[in-house]
Amino acid sequence: MVALSRQLSRIAALRGRFYSAKVGKEQLLATIDQAEVGEHVYNSNAIENSTLSLEETEKILHQINLDRFISEREIFEARNLARVVGYISQKALEKKLDQEMILLLHRMLISNIRDDIAGRFRLLNEWVRVGSHLGSAPADIETQVAAALNRFESDPTESIVLRIARFHLEFESIHPFVDGNGRIGRVLMNYLLIRDGYAPINIAFVDRSEYYDAFSEYHKRKHTKVMETLVFRALSCSYYKRLAYLEGRSVITLNEYAKQRRLSHSNLINKAKRQTIEAFIEHGVWKLGVE
Repeated sequence: MVALSRQLSRIAALRGRFYSAKVGKEQLLATIDQAEVGEHVYNSNAIENSTLSLEETEKILHQINLDRFISEREIFEARNLARVVGYISQKALEKKLDQEMILLLHRMLISNIRDDIAGRFRLLNEWVRVGSHLGSAPADIETQVAAALNRFESDPTESIVLRIARFHLEFESIHPFVDGNGRIGRVLMNYLLIRDGYAPINIAFVDRSEYYDAFSEYHKRKHTKVMETLVFRALSCSYYKRLAYLEGRSVITLNEYAKQRRLSHSNLINKAKRQTIEAFIEHGVWKLGVE
């Protein structure tokens, strides 16, 4: 695990490179963002046990018929989340995150799935459980969500990795909605990152076990280290991808790179997973940019 001070300096350096590289390349950056929507939708829904593959998700988003039966719910889950992801990419630059915005995003997410609960917090008789963790009492939700937002905003000089990790853990522990908490929580991470001038992140389905471990650590000891590590790696990965394209590098798979350099592919994969090389995942494949 990369030490906290090294994490912070690396993110700061990547952010600086990103701001320099994107000048005059707004269209390319927008294309990268749009191309990531399907991956975000796939990963976030897969974490919540959707049966859709990445290919099927992208077909649904492009109005292409699938080769098997898919429930109407899964279709709406994909299309609604894609709509939310696209909406926040611009809205986060215009409006501070508040309760009104959170409820609007939830309404967009749950529409045509559960209209009876869309766009509202849990009512007094609505309790939720995630594993052995019981969500906050319905009467406390508004106060606790406001407190989580205030903690995020209270010290903007604090590490963005810590602030995002802590907010996400707090929000998911509150579990303010009857349904859609995980998907909305991951959207809110990106809303806050974009709002603060950072690249959006994608929590990958392959990291689901570690992601759940982060909540277990928080619920048992109020520690945030596992989630911080996930956020750090996801943010590094996001910057490496954008920089590979913005800096005009040739993008190749890690497997191709290993063959060209006569290196161990498995060793490179391990380094990529730790984000100790400038590798990123694109359509489920590890890649990197080379000169």
